Amino acid sequence: MPCASRHPEPVPEHDRGRVLLTGATGYVGGRLLRKLEESGRPVRCMALRPEALLGRVADRTEVVRGDILEPCTLRAALAGVTTAYYLVHSMAASAHFAEADRRGAESFAAAARDSAVRRIVYLGGLGSDEKLSTHLASRHEVGRILRESGVPTVEFRASIIIGSGSVSFEIVRGLVDRSPVLFMPRWVVSRTQPIAIEDVLEYLLAALDLEVDESPIFEIGGPDRVTYADLMREYARQASLRRALIRVPLATPRVSALWLSVVTPLYASIGRELVESLRNDTLVCGQRAREVFRSGHGDSVAQSSARLPTRTGSSPRPAGRTRSRLTEDRTGAA
Repeated sequence: MPCASRHPEPVPEHDRGRVLLTGATGYVGGRLLRKLEESGRPVRCMALRPEALLGRVADRTEVVRGDILEPCTLRAALAGVTTAYYLVHSMAASAHFAEADRRGAESFAAAARDSAVRRIVYLGGLGSDEKLSTHLASRHEVGRILRESGVPTVEFRASIIIGSGSVSFEIVRGLVDRSPVLFMPRWVVSRTQPIAIEDVLEYLLAALDLEVDESPIFEIGGPDRVTYADLMREYARQASLRRALIRVPLATPRVSALWLSVVTPLYASIGRELVESLRNDTLVCGQRAREVFRSGHGDSVAQSSARLPTRTGSSPRPAGRTRSRLTEDRTGAA
């Protein structure tokens, strides 16, 4: 993880610049909001429904209405902003999310440029550029649009984020919690490099003080390279659940999505798109993030998930006491 403190010292008044946070009602944005407020920087949140943030922001934090698909609402939101965090996407809101995300990124990029914003920080997804799913291709396209805006943009790319509320992780947890028999389609052998939410937040915060003239891409991940089957086994182990895993290699992403909609209906609409993305390996290539941010390996999957409450009423097993059955490959971790 980056060397920034878990509890950053307040920033001196003369060094503070106003920060715009989009996606503050979301999983990552809501947690980043608290970190930004603790840092002492002036924060403005842009939300489609500002009332959703009532009682969730500090007294000195501004909340304004803004919609990336309504360019006329962006000028006021970006006025006087030094750094803008772009943490929004349309996957849950629109069947044509890729087009909506493209238009939203173009509108935000243009408004940020016109408002003399000095930096955009964006969190996208890992994955090679060949044969990407619609979801991952869209995340990469949004990053490209922001990087080409003329505003220096720091793009982070991550795989599954481990933490309560992360959609990808909650799908894994929901499947294991609710299904005594886990059917293993071929996508469960795809490899991923999960990262703890705490480490993601540290990277996002560190980007505020990073000296950049261009628009770099940083691939970030934890120390473990695992399959989705490994993640399911590890969560079951920590939740003290016995689960049978049955391979069904002929199951298509569509069939997997139907199974997901039955077992985890809360995330069914997003899950269909995520399942299609699971065929892509999402691994960190290179050491650039570690070198630039002087970061360590971060928390392992076992360590990250051990901090989370289970839904079975049992306490997670300490990661250091019971040997994890994860297959680890720490080469190239960010």
